Amino acid sequence: MRRGAKGSLALLAATALLLGGCTTSAPKESAVSKESAIPSETFITEESVAPAEGPSGVFYEVFVRSFADSNGDGIGDLNGLTAKLDYLDRLGVDGLWLMPIQPSPSYHGYDVTDYYGIHPDYGTMDDFRKLLQEAHRRGIRVIMDLVVNHTSSEHPWFVDSAQGAGSKYRDWYTWAENAEQATPSDGATGSDPWHKGAHGSYLGVFWGGMPDLNFDHPEVRKEMVAIGQYWLKEGVDGFRLDAAKHIFGDFKSTISTPTVQQKNKSWWQEFRQGLNAVNPDAYLVGEVWDGAAIVAPYLDNALDSAFNFDLAGTLLGAAASGKSSGIGFTLSRMHGYFGKVSGGRFVDAPFLSNHDQTRVMNAVGGSVDRAKLAASLLLTMPGNAFVYYGEELGVAGIKPDEKLREPFPWTRKGGSPEETTWQNSSYRTEEASVEAQEADPKSLLNHYRKLISWRAQLPALRLGTIASYDAGNEYVTSYLRASGDEKALVLHNMSEQLQAVTLPESNAGQTSFAKLTLTTDDAASLDGRTISLPPYTTVVLIP
Repeated sequence: MRRGAKGSLALLAATALLLGGCTTSAPKESAVSKESAIPSETFITEESVAPAEGPSGVFYEVFVRSFADSNGDGIGDLNGLTAKLDYLDRLGVDGLWLMPIQPSPSYHGYDVTDYYGIHPDYGTMDDFRKLLQEAHRRGIRVIMDLVVNHTSSEHPWFVDSAQGAGSKYRDWYTWAENAEQATPSDGATGSDPWHKGAHGSYLGVFWGGMPDLNFDHPEVRKEMVAIGQYWLKEGVDGFRLDAAKHIFGDFKSTISTPTVQQKNKSWWQEFRQGLNAVNPDAYLVGEVWDGAAIVAPYLDNALDSAFNFDLAGTLLGAAASGKSSGIGFTLSRMHGYFGKVSGGRFVDAPFLSNHDQTRVMNAVGGSVDRAKLAASLLLTMPGNAFVYYGEELGVAGIKPDEKLREPFPWTRKGGSPEETTWQNSSYRTEEASVEAQEADPKSLLNHYRKLISWRAQLPALRLGTIASYDAGNEYVTSYLRASGDEKALVLHNMSEQLQAVTLPESNAGQTSFAKLTLTTDDAASLDGRTISLPPYTTVVLIP
């Protein structure tokens, strides 16, 4: 869901000076960095602030309900997912993000009724433990969606709270006797966030079925820390934190104040401290759907990562338009800023799409070549790259949300025992299936496998810094990557025509890239200082 912006004016001003063209309002998905802002650079300087060189592979976001069925009821489940871990292992991912798996009255699970349980549609706690064991045996970390901003209106806490002022849980939520006199709020969806109950009106900024928890109450904060600790003790490796910027301050009158920003930051620091008592290496990635100035404070001893929504728009915009973009220039400055705020512990979380957004295939106009290009851009970015299930096959989908979360296509025509049938597939094609693409070396699936394997072969593609590089060709996107002593030059031909790039002569203090080491098309070549790039091709050069 898209949420409104908030943050400190002083922080906005400082960030504007630092980041230049980075917006502080909610990012537009079609935004593309302007090439005119890119300085001509041909080497990597030591001034760049590197993100932390911790685990930074590829995470796979999976909607369990749609992925794989093990018992024939048409609903994906944990045992079905466990049975398909070898598919994910071969894809090359080393992380798994589970969308909500806790009990909930909704199909999507973002309104929880029991934070300590497993949705009965998905299996049992023993099934979950087996999934963790098998994933870890393959070197795959598992993080789970944790929705703490609100509960379901059917959660026992809220049901009790709604009984009136005498309830133990009354102050766990925000109540007003007369909503018309309550502090105004525009809600996260633009609608009235106040909802009438039998004993007053309550705050639910997304809708009435998701009443907001009151994090000013110390018992609420204590309970949420305990919930996080519980799942870490079960073996979870971390959490994707839903609606991370909405814990405090969804009121129109307070949403942009430094006080609210500080309260949100303080809560996530408290949460982090509580988790550290169980597992100091737990990975926390937050949904902070906003510009860099709003994101930054959450990286200060709180979250490890925040999803890079600005970058997602830039990558898709570049792939769809076929024009070069200033990814290296913009991202290096953003990383420098985030690195300083986090004390060097920041790890980026680039992605192309997720369960709330138009799928990649639709965003690039149905072109498999441009979908491959988008993947090439994503998978040569630093940090933990996130791939949404089915993205690697070119699965299509546009809103409403259900159509972004359709059954995963294991076979050309469907009907296999593992395929889910809980909803009909509006966008299914025979070509966008595992069966159709498995053995095709030029398929989108095998393109993803290749690019993910590059990240394992060349750590500079997943760790360290990114810097701008002017290839001198408006149809070629280029940037430099470095990790320690390892350096790489990445070039993408964004067009449907053959493109050539001439590398500069080597000068003192500069890195000369003389070896073409990785390519998505064997027809790419390096002749002297001239690189020939076939259409939609990505190459990596090393010194």
